Amino acid sequence: MQLLKQLYDWVLSWAHKPHGSAALFALAFAESSFFPIPPDVLLIALGISVPMKAFRYAALCSLGSVLGGTFGYLLGLQFWELASGILFRYIDQDGFETVRRYFNEHEAWAVGIAGFTPIPYKVFTITAGFMRSDFTVFLIASALSRSARFFLVSLLIYRYGASIRTFIDKYFNLLTILFTVLLVGGFVIIKYFLRG
Repeated sequence: MQLLKQLYDWVLSWAHKPHGSAALFALAFAESSFFPIPPDVLLIALGISVPMKAFRYAALCSLGSVLGGTFGYLLGLQFWELASGILFRYIDQDGFETVRRYFNEHEAWAVGIAGFTPIPYKVFTITAGFMRSDFTVFLIASALSRSARFFLVSLLIYRYGASIRTFIDKYFNLLTILFTVLLVGGFVIIKYFLRG
């Protein structure tokens, strides 16, 4: 826990440095494939420091995250020995079997929901590669879910400024559940209309 706290503080320190944008991109990339700290913490800090750039930061964060997710997919696909070492730091064998089952039953849903929620996204990017999931589906689900997450955070920062940081910290899990319900509802409606 002490190490995680030190990593968290180190990530936040980049908000006050000239290369904060580059650090945000790198963090988003790394978090999607192996690093434990989510990029939201730096996205919030940068967005609050310059609210007019909040959406630019969200775009940068989304791009880094999707590219990092692609790297995680590649690790699971081609370098399982290395990837499994990363993966099993976050889940145990039972957890892995559960994730595999989700992929077998709900491929795009599993990636999309994991991409938005606080679930460690790298678990799903690596497993997607291991399971040889359809890469196009993986890429679209990643892009939609990660962008939705980061642009929502930036929208709140842009609209409410520094006061939103406390709100996000306090209600992030509730906001995640609400968005997931809306996301699933949207897919159900689309599926219903495509059948019609």
